[in-house]
Amino acid sequence: MPLDMAKVAARIEGLTAKIGAEEKQRGMLLRYSLQLLQSVDIEPLKDKIAASNTTWLVAGLTSGLAQHYEAPACPAEFTVLATDGSQIDIDRHSSVRCSLINIGSVTLQYGRNPDALLSSDASLFFGDDLVIKGPAGRVQPIEGALLGVKRSVEELRILTRLAQEIPCERPTIALIDGSLILWGLAARDFEGTRSYVREEVLDRGYLDALDRMKHDGESKILALASYISYPRSTDVVNALRVAICPHEPADCDHYCSQDGQRECDAVAGIRDSDLFQTLLSYGERSPIFISGSRFMHKHYGNHQIYFFYLKLDEEIARVEIPSWVADDKELVSLVHSLVLDQCQRGHGYPVALMEAHEKAVVTVTDRTRFWQLVELSLAENRLNIRSSGKRQSKRLRWI
Repeated sequence: MPLDMAKVAARIEGLTAKIGAEEKQRGMLLRYSLQLLQSVDIEPLKDKIAASNTTWLVAGLTSGLAQHYEAPACPAEFTVLATDGSQIDIDRHSSVRCSLINIGSVTLQYGRNPDALLSSDASLFFGDDLVIKGPAGRVQPIEGALLGVKRSVEELRILTRLAQEIPCERPTIALIDGSLILWGLAARDFEGTRSYVREEVLDRGYLDALDRMKHDGESKILALASYISYPRSTDVVNALRVAICPHEPADCDHYCSQDGQRECDAVAGIRDSDLFQTLLSYGERSPIFISGSRFMHKHYGNHQIYFFYLKLDEEIARVEIPSWVADDKELVSLVHSLVLDQCQRGHGYPVALMEAHEKAVVTVTDRTRFWQLVELSLAENRLNIRSSGKRQSKRLRWI
């Protein structure tokens, strides 16, 4: 049965009215938040944030809240590296257990001798590749969200390999789409008896690649950054919530009930992007903040993740950098100028990431052809092919 657009239109009218009312309320909250952002005393707030126990992520402060910085000029010669990935997960309706990760990589050289190298690398996983083995015969299947985490590790590994091939004299930025924090790993309980999963994926995978990237940067001008388009984060707003909390220290579990009204709700509903959309001019960045992720603070060691916001024509972007980049003013300036330059070339989004995505993307047609190739190979080798009734039914057309 087709969608009843008359009924949907009525629902949309209700949605529009609700959004209009919320926008008026948010405008009032935003004005108060901006006043607070520009008037709060930074040093006492740093201490209060450090001592706080909140139920939400709070940005750590490095220099301030309301400062804004113009973009430096781009170097005459520079290189931009980028990777992005996509995947085909295990099909639980098929007896054939396998998965695929496709990583697109891009090297763009700018200056007197411009050049571009675009490629993709597809990896097929089956058998022992589909699990992480732990002690006492324990195994963790690599599928769903964990396969996405594995893809992030592969993106960084390939990006690190690209960075090692770049000449020392060329300033270089290595870009990844999304966060530098493995939220897919942080969201799951891989402590205790399942810590072997975190150790394999994070310690021997992601952090090892970060170590190699940092080591390579010691002999050349190299910065790593990730780009998050249209961020919905509230880390900086949550710092303001801590600032207006009447309790010392701020402790949500001890002082606040889930149903009661709290003083900090005076800025709730505002996003960081709302603040910096108003505060920044085009091309400017915010101060640098420290991620409040407890998972990151506990497991990332000397690769703590920092971030700043960058104003573009259509949006505020979040740019994340590891601590060894954040501690180097020249590398911060390089990230600021080159990310802005990439967005200008890509009409609002880094062109290197755009091209990496195009090389990595796995379409619906690609997925269908992949499974057809798997089944064809099995048939040619006279191996049994089994699938669920549900999967078979989707291949048939019913009247």
